[in-house]
Amino acid sequence: MKRHDWYVLITYIAMQLSAFAGVPLLCALGVGSSAETPSEATKIASGYWAVISFLTAFVIILWLLRRARPEQNMRQMPLASSWMWAFLGVFLALVAQSIAVNIEWRLLGIEPGSENTRQIIEIIRLTPLLVIVASVIGPILEELVFRKIIFGSLYEKYRFWPAALASSLLFAIAHMELEHLLLYTAIGLTFAFLYAKTGRIFVPMFAHVAMNTFVVVVQMLLADEMEKMMRQPELPLTIWGVWL
Repeated sequence: MKRHDWYVLITYIAMQLSAFAGVPLLCALGVGSSAETPSEATKIASGYWAVISFLTAFVIILWLLRRARPEQNMRQMPLASSWMWAFLGVFLALVAQSIAVNIEWRLLGIEPGSENTRQIIEIIRLTPLLVIVASVIGPILEELVFRKIIFGSLYEKYRFWPAALASSLLFAIAHMELEHLLLYTAIGLTFAFLYAKTGRIFVPMFAHVAMNTFVVVVQMLLADEMEKMMRQPELPLTIWGVWL
């Protein structure tokens, strides 16, 4: 990897770890003091710190990548075709996730549902500004880190599958829900395919942003209905497996 790629990775890791210091700092400054419980106050502080840290990292990473060039072995598809794949990618991501969650559920006995996503949605209800991070900034950063840098660097040296599997596994591990390793790996493989197919990073970015926005809307508006659907074993697919 190039030097600026390492700087991007360091920035992303620092952003993820910054909550250990940032959240207590905001609590000490009185953020969330109007909450009814200490737990709720911590969640409010977590939401605001996520907005601050993600936006800061976003600006830094864009600056670091301002002169980045396409990977050497990627041919860029024409813009019109790339946009077609961007929209198609949303459907592909949803299908891949639905298949993966059904494999986990029906064959491996892993219950559908993500505690990570539930917590994010709960924090969004307390700090609505966090929806910008969950729906837009977060997916863009993940595509820059896991697809453009990690997958792109590996793809220059290896074939698609080794590069895609390695980057997708790292993407899955980063979500810290190892029981759903298959699900997040399927997501990563889908976005890696879109990037390799078109040679344009905005394609998996668009699909990822659209997918996360869809998840937020579904979880915010239809949570009760989704819980009921999830209990119906005859359903062939479930979008409950579509997570942030």
